[in-house]
Amino acid sequence: MTASVDIGHVTLTYRGVSEGVLALQDTSLSVRRGEFAAVVGPSGCGKSSLMKLVTGLIPPDCGDIVIFGDKVCGPVKIAGMAFQNPNLLPWRKVIDNVLLPLEIVKPHRQKFRQHKEQYRAQANALLNTVGLDGFAERYPWELSGGMQQRASLCRALIHQPALLMLDEPFAALDAFTREELWCVLRDLWHRIGFTVILVTHDLREAAFLADSIHVMSARPGHIVMTKIVDLPRPRELDICFEPRFTDIVHELRAKIAQVRKA
Repeated sequence: MTASVDIGHVTLTYRGVSEGVLALQDTSLSVRRGEFAAVVGPSGCGKSSLMKLVTGLIPPDCGDIVIFGDKVCGPVKIAGMAFQNPNLLPWRKVIDNVLLPLEIVKPHRQKFRQHKEQYRAQANALLNTVGLDGFAERYPWELSGGMQQRASLCRALIHQPALLMLDEPFAALDAFTREELWCVLRDLWHRIGFTVILVTHDLREAAFLADSIHVMSARPGHIVMTKIVDLPRPRELDICFEPRFTDIVHELRAKIAQVRKA
């Protein structure tokens, strides 16, 4: 299967007033088209830096990043992004927050006014899919944290990106809401079929959602292990209590403990 994301021998240094900080060193990673990949590792290992490189928000010192055959040389327009903080604009209603990428991203922004009602229908359909039926005209501050994160997912997907980048999107939520949103994301991915790279500290989250899990070393970060998750799909939450699931989580935890000490 053709690779959606191909990261080849990338090195990244953050340069400040004093000496620079080497965040990533000779990091390589490949994600197939339509694959759900997760990246885990100890704090400060460069997981979020990897996200910024893939989306073109920062350039590497050396190495190449290729997305769908095109080398990344600037911000990537075919990617949707969601983060730990939903970052919804409080003065815009939920549906207008969801529509925001269409007002900004080419080619949608050129025809946004002309096709606004069509886009609003698409946004409403997406909100209904994630359980926010009836909340389109509310403001973000009228929603719970979990509901805001659902709206954030809709905003990331409204322009139908081929690649969805998720940086700890559920970390700030309670355990019950987090697991509920795992299932929402699982169902969206099954239905639409986009490629996903999920950065997370939650090893259960990675094992439940991903096809492959890439473990990073301590800083300077690089991939030290790739675990293929051979659990059958679709996965229900009950699988989290099965020995084959917990074995994967324990293997990941042991590897991360090992690289933290190295």
